[in-house]
Amino acid sequence: MPHHATPQHPPAVRKILSRPRVVAACAAVAALALLLSAAPAAEDPSRWHSYLVGPLPGGTREETVVAAAVAGSFAVAAAAAASPSPTGAPLSSLGETNLSGEIEPTPAPSMFLVPSPSPAENFDDGSMEEPERPEIKGNPPKDPAPLLQEPISTGLPTMGSDVNEEHDMDRKPVLPVRLKQAPLWSTAADEELIYAKKDITNAPLTLDDPDLYAPLFRNVSMFKRSYELMERLLKVFIYHDGAKPIFHSPELKGIYASEGWFMKLMEANQNFVVRDPNRAHLFYLPYSSRQLEHNLYVPGSNTMEPLSIFIKNYIDMISAKYPYWNRTKGADHFIIACHDWGPYTTKLHDELRKNTIKALCNADLSEGIFIRGKDVSLPETFLRAPRRPLRDIGGRPVAQRTILAFFAGQMHGRVRPVLLKYWGDKDADMRIYSRLPHRITRRRNYVQHMKSSKYCICPMGYEVNSPRIVEAIYYECVPVIIADNFVLPFDDALNWSAFSVVVPERDVPKLKDILLAIPESQYITLQSNVKRVQKHFLWHPNPIKYDIFHMILHSVWFSRVNQMQID
Repeated sequence: MPHHATPQHPPAVRKILSRPRVVAACAAVAALALLLSAAPAAEDPSRWHSYLVGPLPGGTREETVVAAAVAGSFAVAAAAAASPSPTGAPLSSLGETNLSGEIEPTPAPSMFLVPSPSPAENFDDGSMEEPERPEIKGNPPKDPAPLLQEPISTGLPTMGSDVNEEHDMDRKPVLPVRLKQAPLWSTAADEELIYAKKDITNAPLTLDDPDLYAPLFRNVSMFKRSYELMERLLKVFIYHDGAKPIFHSPELKGIYASEGWFMKLMEANQNFVVRDPNRAHLFYLPYSSRQLEHNLYVPGSNTMEPLSIFIKNYIDMISAKYPYWNRTKGADHFIIACHDWGPYTTKLHDELRKNTIKALCNADLSEGIFIRGKDVSLPETFLRAPRRPLRDIGGRPVAQRTILAFFAGQMHGRVRPVLLKYWGDKDADMRIYSRLPHRITRRRNYVQHMKSSKYCICPMGYEVNSPRIVEAIYYECVPVIIADNFVLPFDDALNWSAFSVVVPERDVPKLKDILLAIPESQYITLQSNVKRVQKHFLWHPNPIKYDIFHMILHSVWFSRVNQMQID
């Protein structure tokens, strides 16, 4: 019988192709073929890979594909198969398992890219707005999430005394929802969350706390107890995967500063962050929606699909590489996204869209993506000076606020043109402008107008969110919010009727009458409460108790606590 020579493989390949691994490799390569055949022809997987995990390893393309497939990393395998034999640093890893079973994270290699110039402009009115492209956001799904069940009236869906009093901006009753499926296995962190939920429900009565002004809150006793438990118990694990600038690269200036400041402060935090994911109650996915647009959007393409594909690939990689996503189908993971496109970039990954806690500036109930009671409305904060985030905070006393209402800005969206039509240059009490004319800014600029006005008009733009809401609070001007279907920031805890005025879009023609109908004594109370609530919206380089960093984290914590099932 003729003798057939045994093919010789390099030592590294012989080690990979042991019998148990061959079976896994074959299955992985089969799945890889399906992935590649279904992938868009124009997509360059090596581009996604460089952001997700850094440069591909050395060696031949075939060896890299097999090694990646055996490890279960299909996203990496697809990138290796499609890219031309690259060289560079070895594949990054979140960590290696030691004998005790704990995971010790190791940082992924960074890939520093030079971001493209921002299209944002600084206008004469002192505000900064970025012209968005609403036509490219596509058609986000409107159907209710099948993984979610009907809301229930037990537990703590909000901190209001009566859940039946919850309404959206159209005053329609809205109740939060909770996940139906149970986690694949329980952890000690789950038990702590269940304990926290019971304890918050039975919170002791809070009287005269000098740090918390009760009228600002739906239920100050529940908030205080929930916050105390967060400080004592909460542990957050941050994934180290992903290369700069999309990951781990906070932008600290402009209207998207909320996501950048939270990322910066969260990654530097020593009280909540843990290295062992088995101890975590929450898992943070540290990417920037602003940097997604900055680095992946193709100008003139009129599609954000590359951004959505990138996020889907990232979540697929996380769920294939680590067991934590799959345990809850992403329900204990969260993102922080302030860019208007943030919600729409999640729509290609069902579990991310339906289960993950999304802290979004664009908290729009009408789009079918933001889920009230699970997702978190993120304040949009416009910071002009990152090194001095508290610059210009404050305003004039009530007696020196001589302007009834003020607005200046671009004519974005459906509300602002109507506002200008009815009130632009038509009434001395209503200072409504598209942009502040130079003849006016010579005497009083944008910030000085806000500091001198009783009410600051905060209409939606292309999307429901507006940085003017927090700006008004900074300058101690009562915000007048005009954006139907908008879930206001920290609505799980704060009583917005105590320090703001919400006007339906249809009532813009009656705006002056609405404001004049507010008694002077009530206005004084509103303005005083604006000054009191201000501390909950301030960024500090070193976070302090009850500031905006802790309020955002508390809303995410409270959402996760609320998901827990109590037998």
